[in-house]
Amino acid sequence: MEVGAEGFARRLPCLRRRILRAAFVALDMEFTGLHSTSLQNNEPSLFDSPAERYAKARQSVQRFTVVQLGLAIFSKENSNKYMVHSYNFFLFPSTLGIRDVEFTLSASSIQFLSHYGFDYNKFLKDGIPYMNEAQEKILRQRLLAGTWKVCSNADRDVLKKAIDEVTSWIAAAKEEDTMILQDLNGDHVLYVQLVLRQALENVWTEPLGDKKVMVKKVSPKHRQLLENSSYDHCQKKLILLSARGFTNLFQILVKAKKPLVGHNMLMDLMHLHEKFYRPLPESYEEFKRNIHNLFPVIIDTKTVTKFVQKKCLFPRVSSLLEVYAVLCSSNLNPKVPPYPVIALASGCSRYAENKSPHEAGYDAFLCGSVLLMSAHLLLCRSTDAAVEADPSFSQYLAVLAEHVNKVNFIRGGVSSINFSGEDAPCCHPPALIVHVRGWPGLTESQIYQEFKARCRFDVRRLSKNQFILLSNQYKQLVLRDYRHHPHLQVSVYRHWRHSPGVNCLLQISGIVALWSLLAFALGGTSSC
Repeated sequence: MEVGAEGFARRLPCLRRRILRAAFVALDMEFTGLHSTSLQNNEPSLFDSPAERYAKARQSVQRFTVVQLGLAIFSKENSNKYMVHSYNFFLFPSTLGIRDVEFTLSASSIQFLSHYGFDYNKFLKDGIPYMNEAQEKILRQRLLAGTWKVCSNADRDVLKKAIDEVTSWIAAAKEEDTMILQDLNGDHVLYVQLVLRQALENVWTEPLGDKKVMVKKVSPKHRQLLENSSYDHCQKKLILLSARGFTNLFQILVKAKKPLVGHNMLMDLMHLHEKFYRPLPESYEEFKRNIHNLFPVIIDTKTVTKFVQKKCLFPRVSSLLEVYAVLCSSNLNPKVPPYPVIALASGCSRYAENKSPHEAGYDAFLCGSVLLMSAHLLLCRSTDAAVEADPSFSQYLAVLAEHVNKVNFIRGGVSSINFSGEDAPCCHPPALIVHVRGWPGLTESQIYQEFKARCRFDVRRLSKNQFILLSNQYKQLVLRDYRHHPHLQVSVYRHWRHSPGVNCLLQISGIVALWSLLAFALGGTSSC
């Protein structure tokens, strides 16, 4: 089910009811980009600790925006069955009252989404507004002071046209006469009313639905009475409600405290924090605490499926769709009891008939389905006793306990980030060290280009003439091929031998030992 700005407010009460009844909620996002290439040393690296990766990702999250958010709400039925309501929300930053929002587009990300049929017109023309707490505070202050403004030039054109129509009409109109403004999309219904009331003290406005606004000529005294009534559709609290847009649904999710499920969800969580909660803090630990307070139960299906691949005879697959297909295969599906039935609600039935990879609502549906099937598989293999025909979701959570709040960490010093405790110590794969001779001014980039044809290495300078190479699986042929290279000598890195810190300590220890020996020798000579 696709939801834009036009129908969002109308659907919000139903969404709230479904979330409150849900067993869990699965989430996926699509962005205008992932990793900013305009920032130096911003690419993810095997050398990264979680805090270093967070600092890199934070800069990218601040530059890119969310174009689509998918939400799949899984509700447990009476039998061993889950009903799924899956939604695609098109999002666009709020343009009312706050500083104009800037964001970056990555050409490769835009091309990627376009390849999978993403509708950019819906994102641009019908995107649901949103704001975080800092932006809402600014808007609230400007509404109270009467200094709010509309940032979008397209919105200004619509507003100018409406003002021209009303000022032409009102000159000849009598009190209580009315006119209708038509074809107002999304937020324009609200913006037009606010601008007209601010510009003309003798008009009153009311939304009529179907993209229309009624304008009535009234006396200033009558208008004051109308403004103080509870039926005013432009009360400040209603303006805030409209400008918050999708943030209202985010707050419903936070209050419901349902388990939140995602796949490789670190970037999703960072965007949730930045776009709908608060600007991302500099402190990595503060970010973790904030997310855990917002969502006490997080499950990353990438972490879960990595464990399932080790536990069961599970082929190595990479994409979420491939994982879903393998779990659905008859080879893994337990015969007694079988997987829970996962049924799509009538408005989302096309996902049962057609694959829609990288559509956020579809990926959220896959994510929740993979969680249920993985949990059921692990539950059936965790005990020799017969599993009851209708396991509860709490039983699934129990069998997944060691993976709860562990979010997958891609290419780094740890396998996952722990949102409810301390991260595991960093453990890097075996490293190689490159000694450079007779090749002055060699850079990390040149070293990377030199070795990339043989294996995907991450490179970090160790000293003026030494570089460390890290790879998940380096090839022995690298050591062989560079055995007689005229400028580059490659060997296995040994910390006690190659670390500058250890070498410095050994040199200092040697000097201290030498001076001690000399002092002892000289002291012995003088005593004789």
